[in-house]
This record gives sequence, C-alpha cells and structure tokens, in this order.
Amino acid sequence: MQKKGKLIVFSAPSGSGKTTIVKHLLKQKELDLEFSISATSRDKRGEEVDGKDYYFLSFEAFKQNIKDDAFLEWEEVYRDNFYGTLKTEVERIWAKGKHVIFDIDVSGGLRIKRKFPEETLAIFVKPPSIDELKIRLKKRQTETNDKINMRIAKASAELATAPLFDHIVVNDTLEHALEESYRLVSEFISK
Repeated sequence: MQKKGKLIVFSAPSGSGKTTIVKHLLKQKELDLEFSISATSRDKRGEEVDGKDYYFLSFEAFKQNIKDDAFLEWEEVYRDNFYGTLKTEVERIWAKGKHVIFDIDVSGGLRIKRKFPEETLAIFVKPPSIDELKIRLKKRQTETNDKINMRIAKASAELATAPLFDHIVVNDTLEHALEESYRLVSEFISK
C-alpha cells in the first residue's frame, strides 16, 4: 500500500463513546478527515446502511477476502463475527487527499499502529468506570443482557491495552473528551 495521508485510530471498549467522538471530529472540516468504513460479517443492527455504517459481507465473503490478503487488518471480535479494514478503503480515502479516521476495536487499532507507526495516531477512549460502561450499553437497547455481559467481560481485557496507545482520553464528560480529542488530532495532522 502506498503511504499518503495520516491515520487516526480511535479504539475503546463498546459504549465508551468513541463513535460519538469520531462523528464530532468528522464535522470539523479543517481536519480534512474521512471515515474508514469497516467490513463486518455480522448482521445489520437497526437502521445501519451497507456502505455507510459498515460493508456487510457474508461470512464466506469475509473469509475469502482474508485469503486474498484484501485487509489492512482484521479480527474475529466475537465468535464468527469478523471485523476488518479493507486496503481499498484506505486507498480510496488517501486518493482524495484526506486523512483516514478509524472507529475500530483495540486489536485492529494496534495492528494499524504497528504497520504504520509514523503515520498513525492511536487514541484509546476510556470510560470513567466499568459500571458506567454497563449503564451506557443498557441505554442503547440494541443488545441482549448476555451480549452486554460479554462486552463488559471483553472491556476489562481491552482496558488493559490502553497504555499501548499514543494517548488515553477519559470520557468522563463528553465535552472534555471532544476537546481533548480535537486537540490531539489537530496537533498530529499539523506535524
């Protein structure tokens, strides 16, 4: 892959607020960011749109893309639920002269950082507590209690990886998290 723009990675346990932060940063036109749409083998949730929220691939198509080395990174996040970043997605954004921003799981974020250490800013969004995380996940009303408990169990392991990221943003108040994230991204892009 040809290196062009910068790569901005936001990773966090589910419910930490990384998606809200990424959406806010995308509205800041001066940052010249474009969202990297991940591919997934999971089913659509609610109002999700293929090619906007995710590239929804069948399990078989996802596995074929792995064999074809079409991913920059990929991960089996939950059993038979794969997520990944297609190389063509990053190339598409770089071809437009923009920087790529990712809302991605911890393992995928760290893989991108390892592949492109100089071009990547990796930010971990940390919830104020596991209890607060559970409250946020329940408020979503998109998943069963079993799924929520599975996400909470995974969150503990993900929180242990926070020191491997360039920066940790604690999302205790959204306004503070948005301001800090903007500052970090703006400084990195202007380097």
